[in-house]
Amino acid sequence: MTNKLVLVDGNSIAYRAFFALPLLNNDKGVYTNAVYGFTTMLLKVLEDEKPTHMLVAFDAGKTTFRHDTYKEYKGTRQKTPPELSEQLPLMRDLLQAFNIAFEEVENYEADDIIGTLAKRAAADGWDTKIFTGDKDLLQLVDKNILVSLTRKGITNVDTYDLAALNEKYGLKPAQIIDLKGLMGDSSDNIPGVPGVGEKTALKLLAAHETVEGVYENIEAVSGKKMKEKLIENEDQAYMSKKLATILTEVPLKTKPEDLPLGERNMEQLTELFKELGFQSLLTRIGGEEAEETIEMEDLEVEKVTELTSGMFTEESALVIESLEDNYHHAEIIGGAVANDKGVFYLTPELIKENSTFKEWAKDPDKKKIVFNAKRAVVSLGWQDIPLAGAAFDVQMASYLLDPGASSHDMADIAIRKNGMQVQADEAVYGKGKKQQVPGEEVLSQHLGRKAAALLDLKKELEKELEENKQLELLTELEMPLSLILGRMEKHGVAVDKEELRKLGDSLTERLNEMEAKIHDLAGTSFNINSPKQLGEILFDKLQLPVIKKTKTGYSTSADVLEKLADQHEIIQEILLYRQLGKLNSTYIEGLLKAINDKTGKIHTMFNQALTQTGRLSSTEPNLQNIPIRLEEGRKIRHAFVPSKDNCLILAADYSQIELRVLAHISQDKTLIEAFRHDMDIHTKTAMDVFEVEKEEVTSEMRRTAKAVNFGIVYGISDYGLSQSLGINRKQAQRFIDKYLESYPGVRDYMQNSIDEARENGYVTTMMQRRRYLPDMTSRNFNLRSAAERTAMNTPIQGTAADIIKKAMVDMDEALEKSGIDAKMLLQVHDELIFEVQESQVEELSKLVIKVMEQTLELDVPLKVDADYGKTWYDAK
Repeated sequence: MTNKLVLVDGNSIAYRAFFALPLLNNDKGVYTNAVYGFTTMLLKVLEDEKPTHMLVAFDAGKTTFRHDTYKEYKGTRQKTPPELSEQLPLMRDLLQAFNIAFEEVENYEADDIIGTLAKRAAADGWDTKIFTGDKDLLQLVDKNILVSLTRKGITNVDTYDLAALNEKYGLKPAQIIDLKGLMGDSSDNIPGVPGVGEKTALKLLAAHETVEGVYENIEAVSGKKMKEKLIENEDQAYMSKKLATILTEVPLKTKPEDLPLGERNMEQLTELFKELGFQSLLTRIGGEEAEETIEMEDLEVEKVTELTSGMFTEESALVIESLEDNYHHAEIIGGAVANDKGVFYLTPELIKENSTFKEWAKDPDKKKIVFNAKRAVVSLGWQDIPLAGAAFDVQMASYLLDPGASSHDMADIAIRKNGMQVQADEAVYGKGKKQQVPGEEVLSQHLGRKAAALLDLKKELEKELEENKQLELLTELEMPLSLILGRMEKHGVAVDKEELRKLGDSLTERLNEMEAKIHDLAGTSFNINSPKQLGEILFDKLQLPVIKKTKTGYSTSADVLEKLADQHEIIQEILLYRQLGKLNSTYIEGLLKAINDKTGKIHTMFNQALTQTGRLSSTEPNLQNIPIRLEEGRKIRHAFVPSKDNCLILAADYSQIELRVLAHISQDKTLIEAFRHDMDIHTKTAMDVFEVEKEEVTSEMRRTAKAVNFGIVYGISDYGLSQSLGINRKQAQRFIDKYLESYPGVRDYMQNSIDEARENGYVTTMMQRRRYLPDMTSRNFNLRSAAERTAMNTPIQGTAADIIKKAMVDMDEALEKSGIDAKMLLQVHDELIFEVQESQVEELSKLVIKVMEQTLELDVPLKVDADYGKTWYDAK
């Protein structure tokens, strides 16, 4: 068999990987994006090329023998980002684990090492393939040497042999050096001949073959100016050619035969992948053999046809499987139970119809370890099977421990937390439209392995939560909340379809009127939704000042239009037209599509393990983002109605909860006193910042104070505040400085938060929710500043999120004890929405205010406003 040598330009691929991928980090804050891209490329090369020998070459230092010729060689290159520098040693660790040789030689570049080894291997008749992002290495192409250039990303390459090189450039390999001699190379600061680009250089070489040939026939060069440039820069052209020439005789002790591809150190590789957080790549290490090992490592799963109560112990892991992301519409395809008596596969029929399973599922004393309790609650709920006793949620535990992790899928958690190997769902079912249920043999193994992994993972995760003092956060807050949210989703919220249609018709009519007015103001008809046509109208026809251009023309983004708002009447009309258009398409039409045909309700999905602050979000549809600043947006709430006759909608929301949390956490005396005396906090801030009496505070002053108040909560900068208020940055900074002077406790809190985050690597809420901030120590100013702002605002936002969550848990318990006929329907930021019997609405209103205001004891009172009406709109 012919030996095959693969040579990789380590620095080039590392750079490509770093800039091709977003700045990723693992749960310890170590940057990993370049290593991830580098690893992906390595795996693809190993799988596709199957080399017998391999080496990765790195640059040894900043100076090489080329600097003796030209001191400014590579002088324009920016300093390697520290976020990349710290990943290079990890790449070497990775190569050691793969048992792939790597080398660097003082005074030479990686290109020279590659060139030397490639030529030696070719001389012995070996096949050689080079992987790089640097076109310079095309000069090495030969009969037995191929060069693959990374094109887009890291693994997408163009491979050149002699024919491909000739077809692309019309050149022989050695002429690549001449090409660089004439046109130079800005990335390496090789000067070439000024004014000679690639097109001209190729034309010259087609006629004269080499740089020497060009100068030997200089009189034959057409164009007086071009000839003068060539003559003036002859020495520079020869020097540039020399700089671009790869040395193929580096004094290397290493020979191609010294580079056999060794056996991988699987233990070291697995440990390294886990440490780096490369869950998705773990199944690929070792190629097909590793995948076979995982699949063949069968678990003993009993496929039961009948269930007995003896199969269920005091604590069991439960898996309920459905394929679709939206579990409100998904069919259950199977399930599994695992405990100290074994692992049991449950058919869909057993889950839906077996009375023993139903009795066990609803028994609160039979503890269940689950993955995404809410999904299980809703999936079983649609089969009229209540689920109680969910005691530990592996997904939620993972989320609390690693809120910034890129994935909380079962397979990824199992790998990250040293659990059992579990195949990713995509590997078993396919993805998207190609999803299908596999045969029972495969399905039972997959679900059984998931259930067994849940048992295994619980021990590891519970231990970590205890160490972090977060176990109570899971068991007393997030777990009960999962079940409450599941019931809320299953119950749904009723929607008046006709009212929505009326609103849609009204909006469409308004949009048509606005379109006519915009066309009239423009003096012509055009497609308002076309950025190209709109740009031509605004900047060519109406001659408005151009703010920003894109590759395809003028930018007409919202921020651009807002800067032009006072330039022409048409701008405000266009901005409103866009808002109303989005309202119609996203919310009116979107909500109509989301109404369940069977129930006549909308069943949203609350995401409990998504945001790093702990806030809930909602999808399919998003009921938390219905815009209410516009009256047209608020009117959409008219369509949300009670699901039963003689019922009303009640809405209760916290007043300025984040500012109250700030007062408590910062212990600022002025803020605390203001809230204790029930002062309007924005008026109070205006009095302090503008140094005026209460009676002198204008609406404009209060608006400014409000922006500063909430800006502080969100870690706003002088720039952010200036944009918010339409003032310059100096004025904005003066407001911030004056605020911090007036509220020294807040100033101290902000600094203490930054210090805590820098020391610990994370900040916490009052309920021990953590947010990790690896960028606190970044050398990149922007990343570090963003992390500092996050350190300041997370304890506030996160505690506010925890309070509303605890209020939901407390309210659920209070409702059960009260006997009031009411249901919690929605949570929207700081607001809870209920439906209640009309005769009990006053009783509920008092109960909700009492419970929500007593949810967490702060040094300032929590304040709740509640109102009710026939629709959500009326409950304001």
